[in-house]
Amino acid sequence: QLRLVESGGGLVQPGGSLRLSCAYPGFTLDHLTIGWFRQAPGKEREGVSCINMRTSSRKYADSVKGRFTISRDNAKNTVYLQMNSLKPEDTAVYYCAAGPNTVVGLFPGDFGSWGQGTQVTVSS
Repeated sequence: QLRLVESGGGLVQPGGSLRLSCAYPGFTLDHLTIGWFRQAPGKEREGVSCINMRTSSRKYADSVKGRFTISRDNAKNTVYLQMNSLKPEDTAVYYCAAGPNTVVGLFPGDFGSWGQGTQVTVSS
């Protein structure tokens, strides 16, 4: 069974950067899309970005365009989310998840396998 493991969260000041990692040891995921999602306290889970592992096409939420970058390292079985120019409103638990490579949006319901999440806090 596919297991996703997030890491890289932490506390950062506004304007700072973090890189999140989503590892999927032991699997080849060319038939899937890997997405990053986040959930802030009292809010619904929302899509941040996703990458089609076969075509490498990427999608970003409007709120993170130009600040976040999703990438992959096949040799390390890892997908990254580079987050720059962080804002307090980016504070949330960040999750990675896997869905079929037919996924075209950032709807959490389209993704099946979820990691345990990593906390990102942006505060001075």
